Amino acid sequence: MSRMSRKDAENQVRSWGFSHVFTWTDSPDYHYNPHKHSGVTTHLILSGELTISYPEDNPDENLKETLGPGARFDVPAGKMHEVWVGKEGCTYVIGE
Repeated sequence: MSRMSRKDAENQVRSWGFSHVFTWTDSPDYHYNPHKHSGVTTHLILSGELTISYPEDNPDENLKETLGPGARFDVPAGKMHEVWVGKEGCTYVIGE
């Protein structure tokens, strides 16, 4: 995916059916402890990278996936997930 403006990225996320859409930036090396959301969320990464895992899925393996610019990932409602932000921080559009 080529570089997309914040406005275009937010419009893209809205086109996926999300009504609450906003852009968020995390500091370098930020960590979100395992948590859940009541509704489905989507994330479209604009810059930087993050790593996500789903600790309740195969807890013995604790598989992690690192994503960068242009990547989209969805987290189903009620799904436990944990996130580590990359060393350069990460900016992404969130749809709820």
